[in-house]
Amino acid sequence: MSYDVPLAEGEEIEAAAGTTGGYPLWEVFVRAQRGLNHVHCGSLHAPDAETATRHARDVYTRRGEGVSLWVVRSSDIHASDPDDKDTWFDSTKPYRHPTFYEIPDEVGHM
Repeated sequence: MSYDVPLAEGEEIEAAAGTTGGYPLWEVFVRAQRGLNHVHCGSLHAPDAETATRHARDVYTRRGEGVSLWVVRSSDIHASDPDDKDTWFDSTKPYRHPTFYEIPDEVGHM
C-alpha cells in the first residue's frame, strides 16, 4: 500500500526515478512492542525522512500499535535476488552443520 503526500502550494521538487510528484518512496517498518522485530508494513511518498516518519506514524500506527518506526528510502535498500537463493543460502557449508566430528559419550545428548 502506498500513500502520496501532496506538494505544498508553490513547492517544486525535481521528479526523479521512483518518485511520485517529486517525492521519493519510503518503506515503513513498525515494531509492535519491545523485544520484537521491526516488520515491514507498507510504503509512502514524502520529501524527507522526518516527514516520512510523521506520515508513517499517522498512517500505520493510528490505534497506538507500535513502539518504534523505521522509514527507509526505497532506493537505499539492496537485496539479494530470490532466484539466487542457492548461491546465497547454501547449506552445504561445513560450519553450519558440524557433522565432521564425534561427540564423546560422556557429553550425552545434545
